[in-house]
Amino acid sequence: MHAFDVLGDPVRRRILELLAGGEQSSGEISSVIRAEFGISQPAVSQHLRVLRETGFASVRAQGTRRLYAVDSEPLREVDAWLARFRGFWEQRLDALGTELARGRRERRERDSDKEDHP
Repeated sequence: MHAFDVLGDPVRRRILELLAGGEQSSGEISSVIRAEFGISQPAVSQHLRVLRETGFASVRAQGTRRLYAVDSEPLREVDAWLARFRGFWEQRLDALGTELARGRRERRERDSDKEDHP
């Protein structure tokens, strides 16, 4: 399964968001996902399995609990792929920053003129 097939699903993206905050038990994940998406516990388990099998999440046993964590390697691969396109939005953000700075400077100049010429 391709990384974007995995990340294209909103439930799996949300699970990864939850795991970004740190390791969580399958029960904790299931509780949040079931409440937010209205899906069954077996459906949540299926999404966790996909994340595990594709390398986006790891699991370890702690007694009877299963603790999930993000595995960053597939995310690095996604980031490397996105790097080719990053320049498109960075240019726009740089241009926006320039426009905002220009607007602030013009406001300061107008305010200064008002103070000098009441």
